[in-house]
Amino acid sequence: MENGNITFFTFILLGFSNHPHLEIALFLVVSIIYGVTLFGNFFIIILIGLDSCLHTPMYFFLSNLAFLNICYTSAVVPKMLINFLAVRKTISYTLCIAQVYTTLFLGAAECLLLLVMAFDRYIAICNPLHYVTTMDKKVCLSLALGAWIISFLLVIPAFIMTPSLCSSTIDHLFCEVPVMLQLACPNADTSISEILMVTGSTLTLLMPLVLILLSYVRIIITVFRISSADGKRKAFSTCSAHITVVTIYYGSGMFMYMRPKAGYSAEKDKLISLFYSVINPMLNPIIYSLRNKDVKEALLKVLERTKAFYQE
Repeated sequence: MENGNITFFTFILLGFSNHPHLEIALFLVVSIIYGVTLFGNFFIIILIGLDSCLHTPMYFFLSNLAFLNICYTSAVVPKMLINFLAVRKTISYTLCIAQVYTTLFLGAAECLLLLVMAFDRYIAICNPLHYVTTMDKKVCLSLALGAWIISFLLVIPAFIMTPSLCSSTIDHLFCEVPVMLQLACPNADTSISEILMVTGSTLTLLMPLVLILLSYVRIIITVFRISSADGKRKAFSTCSAHITVVTIYYGSGMFMYMRPKAGYSAEKDKLISLFYSVINPMLNPIIYSLRNKDVKEALLKVLERTKAFYQE
């Protein structure tokens, strides 16, 4: 990356350089959260694989989400932890660009997976008699693959149209699109990149969110038509975890990618990025475990089998 006769082979990530004591505390906290994130999401994937009762569309999509959470946080956190303790907080050009487009791809994939999960709940509650035939293995696999492939295709134009950069100092915790656009050369035309970011945000954030909201409006109408209180409770309980995850993820994502330029604050953006890149992947398995009876029962079965194995 060139600026006159200067070639950038590395970037400097400022992070919280002005608050060294905060960085030490963050290293400890983020290390613990990262460990919990890996354990929780691997636990969800393994549990779903071991228990045949969880071999349903809902848990198939949940295992995809857990795998995505592992990939997303692993693309960001290890280098972030190193830089928290490093005197010179650098990142190579190659790794920086990889972070930009990996997080963009995985972020888009999560939005679409959450939409697919909302569609699954919509069919289960609004068309229960056709659920088994509608959400068969072929359809589930197609929906999951579609979410991954579409997300990858949406990232390609942004990668091709990467603007020329004239600064190697990034006032952020890791490399992602909004902060990289701020490094563009003064004479560089970033309008296309900005249009691509807004278009991509609309396709992967706004449109899926609208469809999710519409599906839940239909679900709520259907639930209120259920005569039994127990039926209503079961219907709402199957959706509560998903609604919580959607609210947390879309709230932070829209703040970062769809806010006006006038609302920019480097420190605020760092905190928001910490939330959706570090905390959110940890919360997902916790939310789905604590609010899900099937997951709790599957865990008890595994614990009983493990106990019986060691008693033999």
